[in-house]
Amino acid sequence: MNTIIPAEVIDSYLKKIEISDLNNASIRQILATVADAEQKTGQEFIHFEMGVPGIPPAAVGIQAQKEALDRGVASKYPSIEGIPELKEAASRFVKAFINTDIAPEHCTPTSGGMQGTFASFLLCSQLDPKKDTILYIDPGFPVQKMQAKVMGVKYEAFDVYDFRAEKLEAKLESYLSKGNICCIIYSNPNNPSWMCLTEDEIRTIGQLATKYDTIVIEDLAYMTMDFRRDGLGTPFQAPYQVSVSHYTDNYVMMVSGSKIFSFAGERIAVACISDKLYERSYETLRQRYGISRFGAVYAYDILYTMSSGVTHSVQFAMAAMLKAAADGTYQFREDIREYARRTEKIKQLMLANGFNITYEKDLDEDVSDGFFFTFGYNLPDGTPMEGGELLHDLLCFGISGITLKSTGSTRQGLRGCSSNIRNDQFPVLEERLRLFNEAHKA
Repeated sequence: MNTIIPAEVIDSYLKKIEISDLNNASIRQILATVADAEQKTGQEFIHFEMGVPGIPPAAVGIQAQKEALDRGVASKYPSIEGIPELKEAASRFVKAFINTDIAPEHCTPTSGGMQGTFASFLLCSQLDPKKDTILYIDPGFPVQKMQAKVMGVKYEAFDVYDFRAEKLEAKLESYLSKGNICCIIYSNPNNPSWMCLTEDEIRTIGQLATKYDTIVIEDLAYMTMDFRRDGLGTPFQAPYQVSVSHYTDNYVMMVSGSKIFSFAGERIAVACISDKLYERSYETLRQRYGISRFGAVYAYDILYTMSSGVTHSVQFAMAAMLKAAADGTYQFREDIREYARRTEKIKQLMLANGFNITYEKDLDEDVSDGFFFTFGYNLPDGTPMEGGELLHDLLCFGISGITLKSTGSTRQGLRGCSSNIRNDQFPVLEERLRLFNEAHKA
């Protein structure tokens, strides 16, 4: 098979990093493989593997961070609980776009959503000895399962695609009724499928979380990015972001600056913990840490030992971006709508060249175009190409991605991200997809 990148270039590097099955490769390992191939061949890849912002960071955040650095905050340790300006802005932002009331003191900055979820997993797994298992509503962000493995915490998972609407309650209850689930995590919109759980589905999750006293970790890294919904993202005005915070007090909402504000490089998010959960006391925590309140342990024990606080200057940046968004002077959703435009073009090229959209439907609607998309390829006999094999062959044609299997999906195919494709690369993508299709239909 004639390819753009010799297979031995890909294979030799995979052998070097001890990857025998691309389904088991992390995003960073795939990125390293691509970087090695680019260096050896001089061919630029179409980068679909990393969920990295592809538009400039919010100017209001950059300016606020510069001003903070000029004031000398770099020499001072920040408060573990976060600077007052950020806590106030986060509380107001949540009210503006989610219509949920959370006290400022219960909004705690973390070094990105990754640290926030890690801290949440660790703390939730220590609340009750009987509840030692995390439940992942898949498909999901692969690294979040890696976090459980690093901690040595058990987990369960299921692909939600086949358990939507009225099927979700029974499926969730089949896990929760065992009494061992300490927390549930999902993203909405979903990474990677871009499905969006509905108000009724989120209500079901919330009600069951209360019934079984389980904590929900709601990953809102892509909040308001369901571009099918007009009016979403207007401060203090319906429609609001769908959220489990409307249906239970057992939640931690992760609001990240990485995607909605394109501030990924500065590693900033806010863990917005419900007022009741933050103040709730656990005897297990008192025995372990000497203090019993959930939120206090989250900040003063878990986060303190991880990073001793979030970078001081970037807290001022996040505060400024949250405030400008809630004020309506920074319409962040209009900036990130660019991802939907790119994804629409990519899907058209894929469909025209023999590929299919793996998660095509969101209940009765077409799935929204957004930051991520999923795609597969059927062999001449109609059999879906196995995900690891598809990724390997696409790498040989200068296109990257990650396998859906690595996200907990039951389907064959890959996850792609539209964030970093440039306008000048669309003709290149079209040509490479055409060559791939011709080579595999022969």
